Amino acid sequence: MIPRYQTVLFVILLAASMVMGAVLWQLRDRAHQRLLAGEDSAPTRAPEVAPVEQATLMVANDADDSLETRILSLPLPAGPTGRARAVLGRLLDLYAAAGAAHPVPGGAQAIADVFLLPAKHSSDAQSSAGGGSRPASGEGLAVVNLTGAFASSHPSGIETEALTILSICATLRANLPQVSEVRFLVDGQPRATLAGHADLTRTYLTSEPTGPAGGDQP
Repeated sequence: MIPRYQTVLFVILLAASMVMGAVLWQLRDRAHQRLLAGEDSAPTRAPEVAPVEQATLMVANDADDSLETRILSLPLPAGPTGRARAVLGRLLDLYAAAGAAHPVPGGAQAIADVFLLPAKHSSDAQSSAGGGSRPASGEGLAVVNLTGAFASSHPSGIETEALTILSICATLRANLPQVSEVRFLVDGQPRATLAGHADLTRTYLTSEPTGPAGGDQP
């Protein structure tokens, strides 16, 4: 026969367990309700997608050392920096594609960043012609930061390197007319040449991309 005190203890423990179970259930239900309320109150925002616009790419062709004008529909951000990265990324994607007329590996990932700054360069040629110094004008200087992997894998040669530089400068001019000058960095640092020939220490004029800004070629 079970002693009376054990029966009383069992009943007390059973009642305590039921009470604790009910409390835990209520706490769980309240937490679930708060979670649902938080999800309902948080606004659902769709990811922003840049509108598709026409972009002009100046695509290099090694067969005749020329640039071909190619108009494509691309998602272009509203800001000029984002637009510059988008058009240059698409240009380099074309070069990295199979059968490219100007084959260069790397694609859009080769553009580490693009910075747009006021152009403060003074043109000696304009001064000598009586035009004086060219004033700073908005975002007139584009600094294109290429990756080291792109520079190290770029085919070496005077023509092929010059065409890459020329096409980048011309593409920037076609899509951002305010950009008058372009400088190049590699992994955020100055670099003597692209792949042994094209001079990256110069500031290039987009109106004459193969020549240095404010000086004669050696």
